[in-house]
Amino acid sequence: MQSPSTLKRHAALVDDMASLQGLDLEEQMLRGTLSFGALEDAVLRCTGCTAPDRCAQWQAAHQGTRAAPPDYCRNAPLFASLQADKP
Repeated sequence: MQSPSTLKRHAALVDDMASLQGLDLEEQMLRGTLSFGALEDAVLRCTGCTAPDRCAQWQAAHQGTRAAPPDYCRNAPLFASLQADKP
């Protein structure tokens, strides 16, 4: 089981990665294109990543841009799917 601080950190990484792609996860949930369970799964996938510090650095370097996630992002397929469903 993950600690609350680990889950919070990875939830922030997931949200920030989505934002860098122009995705608002809260809006996606309200529209029904992202379920709460799918978001939970995304955070859990992120906790399995071996490079969270590298990810945070990547995100910091890409602030203010719309950037596709790096190759090692475990949630890249989810983000691509949400982009495809975006109106």
